Amino acid sequence: MQEFVSFWKNYINFSDRTTVRGYWIAFLFTFIITAVLGLLTLVLITQLMFLYYIWTLAIAVPSIAMAIRRLRDAGKEWPWIFVIFIPCVGWILYIITMCKPSIPNDGTPVV
Repeated sequence: MQEFVSFWKNYINFSDRTTVRGYWIAFLFTFIITAVLGLLTLVLITQLMFLYYIWTLAIAVPSIAMAIRRLRDAGKEWPWIFVIFIPCVGWILYIITMCKPSIPNDGTPVV
C-alpha cells in the first residue's frame, strides 16, 4: 500500500527514481481499480462512466511520472517511454525495461 501512496504523493515528480517493486505494486493497484470501474460501467453504463473518465484522467500524469522515474532507475532516459509506440515489439521492450533491476545509486533519491 505504501507504493500506491507514494504514487500519489509524487504525482508530478519526474526527477527521482522508482524501484521495480514500487512501480509494479502501484501499477497493480491502478490496474485493479481501472478494471473494476471498467466492469461496473458495463453494468451501469451512464451512471459510472463519468467516474471512470475522472479516474482515467486523474491517473494519467502520475502514471507517466512514475514510468519516467522507473526508466531512470533502470538506466534509461525519459524518451524511452515512447518505445511503446513501436508496432508489435514496443510493449515487450517496455515491459522488459521496467522489469530490469535498479542501477547503482547515482545520488538521485528513490521514491
